Amino acid sequence: MNRIPPRRLAPVLATSLLLALSACAITEPATRADLAVPAGWIEPAANGALQPDPVWWRGFASVRLESLVAAAVADNPDFRAAVERVRQAEIALRVAGASLLPSAGIGGDTGWRRSDPGDGGRSVDSESSGASLSISYEVDLWGRIAANVRGAEASFAASRHDHDAARLTLVASVANTYFQLLAARERLVIARDNLTIAERVFRIVEARYRNGAASALDVSRQRSTVLAQRAALLPLETLERQTHSALALLVGQAPQDFSLAAESFTTLAIPPVTPGLPAELLTRRPDLASAESQLAAADADVAAARAALLPRIDLAGSAGLASTALLSLANPASTLGLTASLTHSLFDGGRLRNEVEAARSRRRALVENYRSAVHVALKEVEDALGNADRDRRLEDSQHEISREAARSLRLAEMRYREGADELLTVLDAQRTLFQAQDQLAQLRLSRLTGTVDLYKALGGGWSSPG
Repeated sequence: MNRIPPRRLAPVLATSLLLALSACAITEPATRADLAVPAGWIEPAANGALQPDPVWWRGFASVRLESLVAAAVADNPDFRAAVERVRQAEIALRVAGASLLPSAGIGGDTGWRRSDPGDGGRSVDSESSGASLSISYEVDLWGRIAANVRGAEASFAASRHDHDAARLTLVASVANTYFQLLAARERLVIARDNLTIAERVFRIVEARYRNGAASALDVSRQRSTVLAQRAALLPLETLERQTHSALALLVGQAPQDFSLAAESFTTLAIPPVTPGLPAELLTRRPDLASAESQLAAADADVAAARAALLPRIDLAGSAGLASTALLSLANPASTLGLTASLTHSLFDGGRLRNEVEAARSRRRALVENYRSAVHVALKEVEDALGNADRDRRLEDSQHEISREAARSLRLAEMRYREGADELLTVLDAQRTLFQAQDQLAQLRLSRLTGTVDLYKALGGGWSSPG
């Protein structure tokens, strides 16, 4: 049985010992924010276990809205930039993971040199060729590199959650802007209808004036009403154009090339939303998941900073061939080497220890940011639930108000035509009807956008992948 000479056995034992010690990595316990999540919502009859649908925008029963959302997800420049940020985080993770593996390099050289002696002697030519292979590896004795990899993994997870949050925000913006566009068009229709009514009443007043049954003051008042109704169209037309342009930008198109056919505003459905329990919100919102992943990355940063205080051990090996010929390795001489090095900072002015404290401070700040984000999320859901219930009741009341206002105008016109009432009664009825119908359209818009905001506050059907 052949025995290994002691001088060759020592490097092998040293390497084995270093690899065994590499398991002694410095780890940081996972940070947990001290949170007291309420058991239920303040709003009555709002508790349940049904989670929103991930494709929640289909609940509004609008095929055109579905096509707009698909176009925005595919072509919106800001969202496509968010996709690239996820790819950048994935590449950074691959770079960090490569640090766990040895690095190897190969090289070669060849050369010719002539030496001329200063005393006029004979010149001497020399030729050489060589090839070399080098391998280096840092022994992750204290887990510094592994902590960097864990940090990159957590940052990659955070970027994916940020991507999901950006998608939710984009879809909600498309839905809200589309509803605002339809509301602007609906308010334009109402304003034009009221202008038609005002012009009809003006013709009645003129006819009565020609017959001596109305005064010039009545004619002037009704003409002012007609002019005011025409002027009311201008801001609504501007609002419609600007909202149309904003929607074009969201779907990734130039406003000049974007066109959208009309859709009935009143036929849009308003889906019911069940929020579930407050504790479920922590796994439903991608922004909260991103904050939690950032906490995990901060834990890894602290572990890496602590490991940097300890000695660093590097292993290196090299092999080479050398020849005294040009472009040839004939009859080469070979070399083989193995080195291990240990480096440790004796004095750095407290830089490394301060980096540890800075990493811990950043982690504490992220804990507070996470707690704040959870509280804000709970408030957003609570506010959205309250707004949804209030707007529903207001819209129901406004329907009754609009019906009565339309009835009052019909009666006022009839009585004025018969001479039983003055023009002021008709003018007041006109103004009341226009305000009631316009307010009804705005309340309908509030209910639609409020439902979108509630979906967004609940995470839009998103759930944590792990």
